[in-house]
Amino acid sequence: MHSPTAVLFDNDGLLLDTESAWSRAEQELFERRGREFTIEHKRSLVGSSDRSAGIKLARFLEEPGNEAAIMSELHEIVYAELESGVDPMVGALELLASIRAAGIPVGLVSNSPMRFILRSHEVADTGLPFDVVISAHEVAEAKPAPDPYLEACRRLGVPPGPDAVALEDSPSGVSAAVAAGLFTIGIPSVPGIVLDRADLVASTLEDPAVLVRLGIEPATRPTGP
Repeated sequence: MHSPTAVLFDNDGLLLDTESAWSRAEQELFERRGREFTIEHKRSLVGSSDRSAGIKLARFLEEPGNEAAIMSELHEIVYAELESGVDPMVGALELLASIRAAGIPVGLVSNSPMRFILRSHEVADTGLPFDVVISAHEVAEAKPAPDPYLEACRRLGVPPGPDAVALEDSPSGVSAAVAAGLFTIGIPSVPGIVLDRADLVASTLEDPAVLVRLGIEPATRPTGP
């Protein structure tokens, strides 16, 4: 398998375990209202844009018309959650090191606000090893629209097609990457999430099928000075 022209990663639940921070924040949002936050709520919310999440949360919490205030409250909680620490997903830093060692352009494409993206990588101490970082807040339409991925390809100077690879953990992210024409690898981060539109579904970033598709050899995270 030849090397891709670019590899584009989602952030939350794919590269970093920030999906757990979102889950804790969502749970607190519900608890403040005396409501139970369920796995069904989580499956519905994972990968959602701010606009979509606000609509869903207002419906779940029976607060129609309060979408903006709900999302503002959720963001306040989740930013506080970040300060408790953020871990990379299993195999994330090693895979990024392998891709960079192979000279393949790499990008980060997320529905989260840029402030959240940058702070989460700062807390996780990743060094933000990307050639481009795209927040869906910078483009006309967030995922599941293809806009964030198309913008990432434009900035990298690569054509949006099957020679570029996207890795995603949510249905909305997979839909966005597929709509952009990219070869899409789905790695679910929440139990029960189905990513059947992906070209390849793997269990983790360490799955051998992922490395085979990317045409790279595994590398270890650099240590020491």
